[in-house]
Amino acid sequence: MIEFSANDNLFMARALELADKGRYSAKPNPCVGCVIVQNEQIIAEGWHQYAGEGHAEVNALKAAAQQTQGATAYVTLEPCSHHGRTPPCANALMDAGVKRVVVAMQDPNPLVSGQGVQRLREAGVEVDVGLLAPQAQALNHAFCHKMLHGEPWVMSKVAMSLDAKTAMATGESQWITGTASREDVHRLRAQSDLILTGIATVLADNPKLTARDGLEGRQVQQARVAVLDTTLRMPLDASLLLGELDVTVLTSHNNRQKINALKQVGCEVVVLPKGNDNRVDLIAVKQWLALQPINNVMVEAGAVLNGAMLSASLLDELIVYMAPSILGQSARGAFDIDGLTQLADKVQLNLQSADSVGEDFKLKYQIKRDS
Repeated sequence: MIEFSANDNLFMARALELADKGRYSAKPNPCVGCVIVQNEQIIAEGWHQYAGEGHAEVNALKAAAQQTQGATAYVTLEPCSHHGRTPPCANALMDAGVKRVVVAMQDPNPLVSGQGVQRLREAGVEVDVGLLAPQAQALNHAFCHKMLHGEPWVMSKVAMSLDAKTAMATGESQWITGTASREDVHRLRAQSDLILTGIATVLADNPKLTARDGLEGRQVQQARVAVLDTTLRMPLDASLLLGELDVTVLTSHNNRQKINALKQVGCEVVVLPKGNDNRVDLIAVKQWLALQPINNVMVEAGAVLNGAMLSASLLDELIVYMAPSILGQSARGAFDIDGLTQLADKVQLNLQSADSVGEDFKLKYQIKRDS
């Protein structure tokens, strides 16, 4: 068991703070921070800002200039050992003369995990692993899930009243929750790689699905958007298509005229098979998502799609914003799910956290799976 000092903990905590700066911009890469220390003093810091650009270690080494001989580097994720869009960070640390590297967690990718640590140790660098590992794993939980399971983490956001209603019978829904909750939703969008919605939501609300509010001073890379649109009803003047979002329509309709029209306005169209309900097959959607370079999917949709994804066990997490209001019996519910006739059929959730957001409650659940 490695015994880390108080300063080790302090420096790694700072590295995690730096890593969090990439929460909204580094995707789909993991958030990584690095602190370089000489004589128990921080001499340089770095974090990974954008995919394809310098990793945290390289940015920190550049900031340190020539003062790195015999230094200690604190890194929140195992330094890479392979050539991707950037050279291996393990080599950069070795070339800089770093004497010790403290790593919060190993890379969860089973194809590369441990290789960066091994390369450093073979070069005579002292490497200690595991300092503040739970915090590092929480910061990159979706990345870890993708590396270990081969598919992205899928979370659905629902805003509802105290009586679990999401809209009036007329469809009016803006706004059930308060400003603080809506800003929090924008932060969820900002940290997501892809937002999944349905054509019914597009037609009813004409949403922008961009991350705008509550993100002052943060670097934000907008999420991709995928719309389930079985019969290609997507309007060519939808707000989603008028901005600079990367939009994909997932359809089961092979009308070349409509497909070409959507492509002309910059929208990608992917034709998938139909399911038994005559809508785009959700299993095929899951397979398509698994092939994308993404870790984190956010579902922003209505009761039909949310209910279908719950029924098909395609959600990993549910975040509910509950407003202190009651909309009444005729208002629309949050989940359309058929076939639940007895308690044994219920979808069971595990509460992870409950927080106040303005006047609303934010409830975070993981979906309980049968073992």
